Amino acid sequence: MNSLTSAVGAVIFDAAGRVLLCQQSQGHRLWGLPGGKARDAESPIHAVIRDIREETGMETKLVDLVGMYHLTGDGCGAGLPDVFVYVFRGELLADELAVNSPRIARLAWHDPEDLPEPVTPTTRPAIEDALAGRAGVLRDVWRDTEPDVPDAVESDTAIPAQIAVTAPALS
Repeated sequence: MNSLTSAVGAVIFDAAGRVLLCQQSQGHRLWGLPGGKARDAESPIHAVIRDIREETGMETKLVDLVGMYHLTGDGCGAGLPDVFVYVFRGELLADELAVNSPRIARLAWHDPEDLPEPVTPTTRPAIEDALAGRAGVLRDVWRDTEPDVPDAVESDTAIPAQIAVTAPALS
């Protein structure tokens, strides 16, 4: 087993039941939950609040811990470290989203049954667990050897870099 790294993410739904996803601006441009790598000696709670603020410009209220996902596998023979991902259920505290980080190409609300491709390995299981109302899930997740990368398709719900839009009202 490689060294273990900690990361965080949040499943955030809007009033229409869509989930907020961020598309990475580098590499395979994977779609994933808002979040990122925890810094040294940083708590998962602090890390997820900080990362959501950095990526979306928004403050977040954490509701509970959906689960802890152990991401493992060689991932294209790259010798990637195992990652322990804390995924929270969260609510945005305002209505305006804006890409706020050079790591993120786009933000978009997606129907959980029709997610864009490619997604990070923990995205689908975390959304499924959140939709099922689960909390405190412990799960191993294996990396794909090489994600399929479709042609870039603009989504009508995507928020391009440096543009803010008003999201549906929070209930």
